[in-house]
Amino acid sequence: MNMQGGMVKNNTNKFAAAYRLVDIVVIQIALYCAVIVYGLDYSKEYFILSLIGSGGFALVAESFALYRSWRAGFFKQIVFYTFLCWACACMLVLTYLFFFKLAEEFSRFSLAIWFAMAFMALVGWRIVFQLFLHNMRRKGYNTRSIAIFGLSDKGIRLAEEVMKSPETGYRLTAIFDDRAQDRLNENYHYLLHGNVEKGIDCAKRGLYDVIYIALPIKAQHRIQGMLYQLGDTTANVHVVPDLFMYCLMHGEMSHVGGVQTISVYDNPMQGGIAIVKRLEDLFLSVAILSLIAIPMLCIAAAVKLTSKGPIIFKQDRYGLNGRKIKVWKFRSMTVTENADKVTQATKGDKRITKVGAFLRRTSLDELPQFINVLKGDMSVIGPRPHAVSHNEEYRKLVDYYMLRHKVKPGITGWAQVNGWRGETDTVDKMKMRIEYDLEYIRNWSLWMDFKIVIFTIFRSFTDKNAY
Repeated sequence: MNMQGGMVKNNTNKFAAAYRLVDIVVIQIALYCAVIVYGLDYSKEYFILSLIGSGGFALVAESFALYRSWRAGFFKQIVFYTFLCWACACMLVLTYLFFFKLAEEFSRFSLAIWFAMAFMALVGWRIVFQLFLHNMRRKGYNTRSIAIFGLSDKGIRLAEEVMKSPETGYRLTAIFDDRAQDRLNENYHYLLHGNVEKGIDCAKRGLYDVIYIALPIKAQHRIQGMLYQLGDTTANVHVVPDLFMYCLMHGEMSHVGGVQTISVYDNPMQGGIAIVKRLEDLFLSVAILSLIAIPMLCIAAAVKLTSKGPIIFKQDRYGLNGRKIKVWKFRSMTVTENADKVTQATKGDKRITKVGAFLRRTSLDELPQFINVLKGDMSVIGPRPHAVSHNEEYRKLVDYYMLRHKVKPGITGWAQVNGWRGETDTVDKMKMRIEYDLEYIRNWSLWMDFKIVIFTIFRSFTDKNAY
């Protein structure tokens, strides 16, 4: 992040313009090759198609910040978002062909080759370029020397991240702190170059490209003084926040008019992100319901024929922003508790029917919740909804419990695929579940949702905590 005009802006890649140009050229060359390989003439119509594909990719890539600086990012995320952007561009091309009734004028095979070839080329050049950059940075080229002011806990965490990731090109050159050495972490004494005043003097002499101020927030006046003096340097200066809320929720910069604010407890899925999340939910729920419609009918018959009571059990849960919703499940018990007190299922619980035991163990009792997703009450992936009575109980015992309701509840979630599924018979178990729920909210991405779906598929039938 950097400051410009008093507002916090997203960090951009200085080579972004070149990256955009390369992507446009790659997409157009891929279509040209696909057409020539298939033995066709590359006509004006194909060129128009290439413009739609490359233009669509560029627009979607901007929305997903594909051209931001990935110096400290994960390459698998670059691949995933490249795939997502190109998939959207392909959909735009197909939509154009459909609405203008042009599908018969183009070779389906050449278009399929183009879609596949362009994706491989878009990812391929990024792999080659990323490997080139990593190799150059490990050799000491394309690097940035950094200094850390303040060997606090967050300063140590920052130093560790820098040193374990040489491919980012960040080189930790020095650490400055006003405290005596015997009060500082001895593992970093070899990097200590003196007090902050000396660090500012070194910065004025142009010794560092980037400076991170890692002092505690209570040292506000000292930080202001440092920023004033570092304004006389050419170094990029970052203040590392230690606000506790950044560890709890999706913190981001906002503003009211010209006043900068930090959102502490807020729904991270708003605007374009909310639309993407909703489209993901609709796509997954429709696709899955299409596959499981007949199995659901069989399960419904088994529930009805083996025990008395309704097929579908609708229980009150808290949804987005704490509003009550009715969550659907196949009935797996002889009782349908939905009162002020709900007893959690335990191992060997006599209330669980024989069919219900199988359904709960394999998570098949949750299948009707895809209807909740279509209705908009739930997401496919998110924090699991708890019974209202359990919510009221644990919100008093677990710190920040209610923050999980800043997003829609999900059929599966980060806590569940990490082993925190089933009975929460102790407060510590619930704390761990909430910890994973908040981690999901802080770090949400389409890539994370994709991982959770894959983990859910492979772990649902082997989870020993489900009963």
